[in-house]
Amino acid sequence: MQKVVFVLWPNSESTRNKVPRQSVLLGPVKERLLELEPVELRFGIDDQFVQVKSPAPKLYPGEAMVALIVFKALQVPINDIEKLLLNHGFTVGSYLTDASLYTDYGDNQHFRCRDWGNGERSPTVLMTTLLTRPKKLVHAEWLRRWHGDMSRVSDQIQPRARYMRHVVLEKSSNSPAFDGIVEEVWPSNAHVKDPYKFYLANNPLQLVWHMLRMLHVVSRFHQMRKIRTVMLSEYFIAGPEPAITSGSAETEAEAIS
Repeated sequence: MQKVVFVLWPNSESTRNKVPRQSVLLGPVKERLLELEPVELRFGIDDQFVQVKSPAPKLYPGEAMVALIVFKALQVPINDIEKLLLNHGFTVGSYLTDASLYTDYGDNQHFRCRDWGNGERSPTVLMTTLLTRPKKLVHAEWLRRWHGDMSRVSDQIQPRARYMRHVVLEKSSNSPAFDGIVEEVWPSNAHVKDPYKFYLANNPLQLVWHMLRMLHVVSRFHQMRKIRTVMLSEYFIAGPEPAITSGSAETEAEAIS
């Protein structure tokens, strides 16, 4: 079963603005994609509810991505979906990926099991990163450093609620070249803005140590100047519904504060 990740950049006045961007993606784009009967459909959108900046500096030229669509089905009509997105004012990158879920909601102490339904905005903060493999590393070694060293160390010193890794297998002909796509979910805005929360540090010395450990493992599998990270709102659209317990969910205002 194929899983394709569509990465979107703005290419019109409307898609450069948060509110109309969200409206078109969660309106006509979502409805058309649901007609294709996906097994899984998720959106990440830089919309009006994103209230925190990426902790990674923007050191690359050009515009940052503004949305992510994860689409899984028996057959994925990539060309048709690309045309749909192009017609709504986006530049599109399409990537067939081998996805591995390292941490899901409820797997650790940092966040509860998912208890909100499909179509609702997740009460968390999604950080998405596009990765480029350094030419000096063969693919197997790059993957070992990412899936082994990076994933293990970051799991120890960062409070992620959910962590999905996509290894790019193929891309469509007109798509920018990326080798990996990362989805990291944080419990709240505060966990991104506060370095002590972001690095699970209790004092300045521990903060410096955790930051140095992170810099070491990141620089071993990626070039810092090429890191492309954005903050997004997460929406589960199609797929298994969670077992929602009445009264268990926090309000969105409480969750993202």
